[in-house]
Amino acid sequence: MAGKLKPLDVERETKSGKYTDGGGLYLIVTSPTSKNWAYRYWKDGKERWHGLGSFKHISLKDARLARDAARLKVKSDRSTPGIDIVQERRAARDEVKAIEAAVVLSTFEECAETYIRANWSTWSEKHRDQWLSSLKRYAYPTIGKLTIPEIKPSHIHDLLKPIWVEKRETANRVRGRIETIIAKNVNIDDADFRNPAELTKQLREKLPKRPKRAVRHHPALPYAEAPAFMRALADAAGTAAQMLRFVIFTTCRTNEAIEAGWIEIDRPESVWKIPGHRMKMDQDHHVPLTAPALAILDQMRDGSQGELIFTNPDGAAFSENAMLAVLDRLGYGQATVHGFRSTFATWAEECTDYPDGVREAALAHKYKSETTAAYQRGQKLEKRRLLMNDWASFLTAV
Repeated sequence: MAGKLKPLDVERETKSGKYTDGGGLYLIVTSPTSKNWAYRYWKDGKERWHGLGSFKHISLKDARLARDAARLKVKSDRSTPGIDIVQERRAARDEVKAIEAAVVLSTFEECAETYIRANWSTWSEKHRDQWLSSLKRYAYPTIGKLTIPEIKPSHIHDLLKPIWVEKRETANRVRGRIETIIAKNVNIDDADFRNPAELTKQLREKLPKRPKRAVRHHPALPYAEAPAFMRALADAAGTAAQMLRFVIFTTCRTNEAIEAGWIEIDRPESVWKIPGHRMKMDQDHHVPLTAPALAILDQMRDGSQGELIFTNPDGAAFSENAMLAVLDRLGYGQATVHGFRSTFATWAEECTDYPDGVREAALAHKYKSETTAAYQRGQKLEKRRLLMNDWASFLTAV
């Protein structure tokens, strides 16, 4: 059956839309490189779209033949009622899933233990304890003995509800850890899978409403005083002082530096790659490393180091008060470590012309837009590298 479309039409069309060839055959264009064939039909008063494949693999001629074959299946006559081919495909897919589920699957607790073992050597002792204790206390009682396919959003709701308001940060981390473990144990090609631990609108609306938190501003050093402070800090002895310098040059959070591991440093690319499970927003964060930051790492790498970059005299991770003690020792007890992030933000806003998205991405704030998120990736990362180089130059100016 001849149609409206021509082979050149199919090849040249780039504008998004649905283009009919007639007889229920459509070319669906979503981008210049994404074009697919579909057969549109009605069954029991419901509109159906049956995918026939990509134009890259199926010519216009073959698409018409596939449409004709599909139409014969759908068409009913006196002897046969006709087949709903979309529903037939779904039923077949569900049958395959049921067969796969019949195979003995690991429980969530077993999957979690496997994930923890795989990451054990790269985690700090504190991080290991947090993962184990949080899952044992809050996740295992509800979903520990369930397999991944058996876990439903309602299970996640039930285990989060008691701590959602009273233990906000704990609840956020527990949910994120469950989501990560589930994601590690599903078929990457299963387009129909939805992670039950994902914080969807449905889940958020069912959980108790959280009261707005009062914004607490950490005491920050005025940026005009930062260069003088950095000169004093450079002369301070001890690893904690070097860690504080590293925090200020990278604008990272306290715990991100305390738990920083050598495995996260990509020296050839001059990037610190912090995995999402260590970040406040549970998103991977890449930090461009400036010359002063790299010099600090070189000083720390003495050939005898363990997993952590910055360790106390006993070889363990520093406490969160170690850098505060450095500030107090230097006569800057009125400032806080976290406050230097505000110092950086104010300097970037008042003294540079970089877009807000670059500054927000440098601080690893929650992405309020896709534009801000883009500054975490690819060439956009170099925009942040320029900002961090300017920050380092400002801090080290004489």
